[in-house]
Amino acid sequence: MIFLVDAQSPPNIDVLIVNYRSYDELGRCLESLEAQRSSVQQVVVVDHESDAAAVSQLAQRFPWVTLIERSTNEGFATGVNLGARTTHAPYLLLLNPDCVVGPTSCDGLRAFLDSHHDVAVAGPRIRNADGSVQPSARRFPDLTTAIAGRSSWLTRMLPGNPLSRHNLPARDPSTSSPVEVDWVSGACMLIRRRAFDAVGGLDEGFFLYWEDADFCRRLKGAGWRTMYVPSESAMHVGARSSRHARRASLEAFHKSALRLYRKHAGPAGQLLTPFVFLWLQVRLTYMKWRVLRRS
Repeated sequence: MIFLVDAQSPPNIDVLIVNYRSYDELGRCLESLEAQRSSVQQVVVVDHESDAAAVSQLAQRFPWVTLIERSTNEGFATGVNLGARTTHAPYLLLLNPDCVVGPTSCDGLRAFLDSHHDVAVAGPRIRNADGSVQPSARRFPDLTTAIAGRSSWLTRMLPGNPLSRHNLPARDPSTSSPVEVDWVSGACMLIRRRAFDAVGGLDEGFFLYWEDADFCRRLKGAGWRTMYVPSESAMHVGARSSRHARRASLEAFHKSALRLYRKHAGPAGQLLTPFVFLWLQVRLTYMKWRVLRRS
């Protein structure tokens, strides 16, 4: 499906990138934005635990980028909200530093939102470095996600099973038409600023991981839709920042998963919180063991 783009439209997208020690990847990300600068009003990089020398080199290579240096790391959601407060365009593109956007991604996603006024978020097809499709469009987590989520054994061994298809509705690489989903990955998503402001931006209680699912859930509760737009694309290497603190990243993932559950589980679901906590602790222990075994 093709969305018509008005070539005369003024720049109306602000790009927000939160970086943590991923300067090589960030350079490639910014290079991919060069061709789309006519659509971009401002590119803001919030750089946590900044390396002054690396930031200076980036400033020389990309003088059109606003670099916000931070001596500490307050987390992804806090960085996004900080970047949003410094910009004013009607659309916000959240982009991970290890993402490379396709040549028409900004214009294509913007055109989609321009023509679908009840949609708050549009996410492109995201590919791995080898060209395979990342399952970046998903349903909100439920009891089946534990056994049929993105990285579960069942999904890896039997990717076509009904439970995995339920959790990952747009995994099929042949999908070409837009699909309404519950949430899309914050690695690359275009957001209508009006909707972003209406729900108060990202929840800064999430240090890392699951803030995108929570954000889209709050948007849905406010009457907005989230769409997967596979006609546009991005490449995402993944885990380039978390590799610098693997154990801490694992802990953040599981802590955020519990926060997401506690925020959105109904009264009956709240009764299961101790069991969810226990299961997440068991999973975290296993994942830490795997990291230790590989090191």
